[in-house]
Amino acid sequence: MIRCIIVDDEELAQSVLEKYISSVPWLELVQKYDNALETISYLRENPVELMFLDIRMPELSGLKMLNTIKSPPKVILTTAYSEFALESYKYSVIDYLLKPIEFDHFLIAVNKASKLIDLESSSKKQSPGDFSAAKYLFVYQDQNTYKIDYEDILYIRAEGNYISIKTKDKNYFTRETMKDIEKRLNDNIFVRVNKSYIVSISKIIRVFGNTIVIDDEIIPIGKIYKMKFLEKLRPA
Repeated sequence: MIRCIIVDDEELAQSVLEKYISSVPWLELVQKYDNALETISYLRENPVELMFLDIRMPELSGLKMLNTIKSPPKVILTTAYSEFALESYKYSVIDYLLKPIEFDHFLIAVNKASKLIDLESSSKKQSPGDFSAAKYLFVYQDQNTYKIDYEDILYIRAEGNYISIKTKDKNYFTRETMKDIEKRLNDNIFVRVNKSYIVSISKIIRVFGNTIVIDDEIIPIGKIYKMKFLEKLRPA
């Protein structure tokens, strides 16, 4: 069951979405709001997997609201204004539904969300023993879910409310916190070296003083991370 909320200041739009949600057996509507401020307060204490979010609302728009939430749920935008489509995908939303929303478009969007949520849920449910055998990571970017092999990752860097994952050939950019991504990584392969960087141990070219070199990147080692980092470098 996917827990979801509706955030829309139009009563008719809320009613339509509520009807659609009730017709999908694996969706559960847990709350409805007509403004962003109450939604922010609710999400701080009540985690949900999926949010149907209107863009134009009083006081604070839906897109601006997303900038204030540290770890937002998956988002399907609902709006009558097509001109926001391009901007919306900067926020890694699942889909963009134009009002009046047709049920078939709604179903396509929630199926996308379900697949991504299932992938991430499977990853997070793994035990520490399972992580030690893991060889890849799934991340969401630009309406796609990418499988990234651990051996290809050079380092992971914090970018505000996003992270970038630097590989040999590509830089992935996804909305996730360093804390959350760290939980999903194999700690025999990766190590946190400062507030903004997680590095692949095998990709370190050299260490000098409080600095690491990986590829062409020079990365500082934070004081509170240095002891754990040095322990990882010691032979077993």
